[in-house]
Amino acid sequence: MELSQLEQFIAIAKNQTMTKAAQQLHISQPALSIGLKKLEED
Repeated sequence: MELSQLEQFIAIAKNQTMTKAAQQLHISQPALSIGLKKLEED
């Protein structure tokens, strides 16, 4: 588990959509999905 994965999870929770969270974090939506999947696996 990495800090960035937790930050991504928090951004998704706050923004309620992955698209808005990705925009806030300045990453692509597919990259955010991959980060969330890795967090779930941990």
